[in-house]
Amino acid sequence: MRDSKVFSSIALMAVAAIWGSAFLSMKGTLERLDVNSFLTWRFVIATLLLIAIRPSVLKKIDLPFLKKGVILGLFLSSGYIFQSFGLTLTTVSNTGFITGLYVVFTPVVAAVILRKNITLVEWFAVLVATVGLALLSFNGVKFGAGEFLVLISALLFAFHIVGLGEWSKGLDAYALTVIQLGTCAVVTFLASFKSGFKAPPDSGVWWSIIYTAIFATALAFIVQTWAQSFIAPSTVGVILAAEVVFAAAFGIWLLNEPVTLRIALGGLLVLASMYLIILLDQRKESAKS
Repeated sequence: MRDSKVFSSIALMAVAAIWGSAFLSMKGTLERLDVNSFLTWRFVIATLLLIAIRPSVLKKIDLPFLKKGVILGLFLSSGYIFQSFGLTLTTVSNTGFITGLYVVFTPVVAAVILRKNITLVEWFAVLVATVGLALLSFNGVKFGAGEFLVLISALLFAFHIVGLGEWSKGLDAYALTVIQLGTCAVVTFLASFKSGFKAPPDSGVWWSIIYTAIFATALAFIVQTWAQSFIAPSTVGVILAAEVVFAAAFGIWLLNEPVTLRIALGGLLVLASMYLIILLDQRKESAKS
């Protein structure tokens, strides 16, 4: 079990890196294609790809399994939609920081809804991660309609993480991922009716959709679904917060964005919180054995 937790933590770090790289892939894309159309294409391609790779997965889906996957998919897709609408009303930096608050909401949801015991060390790791996120992406103090919508998205992402942690144990991770992503495809397609569902206008947008569909969606959510059968939701929230660190690192490396003391310190704090919470997990396992 200990080896599984370590490997799961490393796998989630890889997911955070993929999600961080997706920011570069999407840079400028959402200016040429509306958000809901982009998300629909992304989730449809990811879902069809997973089914094409393993068609037999559909035979594993019964009604109880379907209900759990749909509920998780509703949390996930609603989070993306609220985040997207909020992004149109606030800055990218505010969106990044407020979305990252799922790090705080995840243990709160786990404690309130599932009566999970969150230790003081875990709360401290969450606090350190939150401060790091603030240094990395938050500029100014402002709270309006856009910020409120993004805050709702952070809460929905927290519910998704907690629900996945509760239901992924003993279920087929591949099948559960197919249901979640299929639900996201349907929800975002319905949401796109407001502005009209559109096709990608050029090859650059298509490449961004294909990259995010294959790596940041199909692969990433299979890994997250599998990993959460071994790792507590609060730990998952802290590890996935590294997405912002990787986004900043890729921006510095590939786009020659400036390195500031604030960004460096923020990144170090997020990494320190991850190290702290993974170390705590290892000590818990050692105490059991």
